[in-house]
Amino acid sequence: MGSVLEFQNITKYFPGVKALDNICFKAHSGEVLAFLGENGAGKSTLLKVLNGDYRPDGGKYLLDGEEKHFHTPHEAIEEGISVIYQERQILLELSVAENIFLGRMPANQLGVINVRKANEMAQKIIDDFGLPIAPSTKVKDLSIAHQQMVEIMKAYSRENLKVICFDEPTASLSDAEIDMLFAIIEKLKAQGKIIIYVSHRMNEIRRITDKVAIFKDGCYIDTVVTKDTPEDVMIKMMVGRDLGDIYEKLDREKEIGDVLLEVKNVSSDYVKEVSFTLRKGEVLGFSGLVGAGRTEVMRAIIGADTMRTGEVYLEGKKIVNRSPKHAVDNGIVLVPEDRKLQGIISNLSVAGNINISLLNKNANKLGIIDHKKETEEAYKGIENFKIKTPSPDKKIVELSGGNQQKCIVARWIATNPKVLILDEPTKGIDVGAKSEFYNMICEFAKQGLGVILISSELPEVIGLSDRIIVMKSLRIAGEVSREEATEDRLLSLGMIGEDKNE
Repeated sequence: MGSVLEFQNITKYFPGVKALDNICFKAHSGEVLAFLGENGAGKSTLLKVLNGDYRPDGGKYLLDGEEKHFHTPHEAIEEGISVIYQERQILLELSVAENIFLGRMPANQLGVINVRKANEMAQKIIDDFGLPIAPSTKVKDLSIAHQQMVEIMKAYSRENLKVICFDEPTASLSDAEIDMLFAIIEKLKAQGKIIIYVSHRMNEIRRITDKVAIFKDGCYIDTVVTKDTPEDVMIKMMVGRDLGDIYEKLDREKEIGDVLLEVKNVSSDYVKEVSFTLRKGEVLGFSGLVGAGRTEVMRAIIGADTMRTGEVYLEGKKIVNRSPKHAVDNGIVLVPEDRKLQGIISNLSVAGNINISLLNKNANKLGIIDHKKETEEAYKGIENFKIKTPSPDKKIVELSGGNQQKCIVARWIATNPKVLILDEPTKGIDVGAKSEFYNMICEFAKQGLGVILISSELPEVIGLSDRIIVMKSLRIAGEVSREEATEDRLLSLGMIGEDKNE
């Protein structure tokens, strides 16, 4: 008989918010169960209740019929439950092996740790995953993707593992690494583990899950069989409306204006001889494989990386951005890909995050901040961008990923920029919130901003952009108009540098 994880009437309150409302359902061993819902629907909160990060305000959870009460994640681990969050929970200064076996390193009778044996044990797991890393390597020297895989290997190595939960595990993984991960999930499934998989990527849910538990506004809606349920049905259940073709419904800017930004032969330590133009009211897409140099071009333009050669002109005037602050002062802002590390300021409130770019604007001649102005700006950002928060004073880390992203956009739009650079703006965001962001991007273009959109999702970059620049090996490989863009064409340019239509 297989294992069963059961939630009975789980309720969780935060100040001003009912995050979980009477959640009841079961997860079974030997199945991959997806959690699907908009940002803020309660998926991650339920995982944190299960993991002992939060205590439920009502209800209970049972593993194999036995009621559990975890006060810490360590207690959950002791009972065979592992939750792998989007935010990495690893120690960067320790080796791969030390992270995998943290707290249970092999030792002799005198308690002396046997590093050689730990490395041997870790190597077996690394071989299972097919990764090109060494057990003795410090985790800080690994890529973000490999750091994520170390997190997964740590859970995989626990002999008492019964339940393993993945919260957006593929956000930083390449296609090849995703294939490795899915092979491991299939192995865990064959071993009879209970597997919970949280993702907004419908293609992944189709590929790896057996069933989908759907959440909306803190409530459990239903569990459906993945292969028997069309995507549009799932989406309608989670958002409460039919999105249809979200790209066809967009209200785009009809007339593109004059050249706003001109980049000439820009090179840095990370990109080579990049040239392009951006017009007022235009959405310019940047496509290409991970590592092609898309983000690095933008970092050079805003002064985050040193430009070795090249020139940047804004409205016909040459500008030199020696730092991101200079870029903001010149009217160029960047919403970064990694909102956790480079976007939000986690110890500040929603208001604090929106106003951090407006300190000079909100201060008097003596440099004293006018808190009334800050409050007005915060409420304006919350209203304009439909940020779901009970108060401007709520800590930003307590918001969903989509609402955190809205706060970052609100921060930079408040500076009245001329050029808005969006680097993977919908990464880790659900379908409903994506639709909001797409309309937002079109509205920015209609207001006359020049928008640069970096996206790894080909339908997204094709559906939103007026023109698309494709990068390969740190250079521009080609440019395609929206009317001529296809996934096949962009992939050909990004992978082999050839345009199949030429």
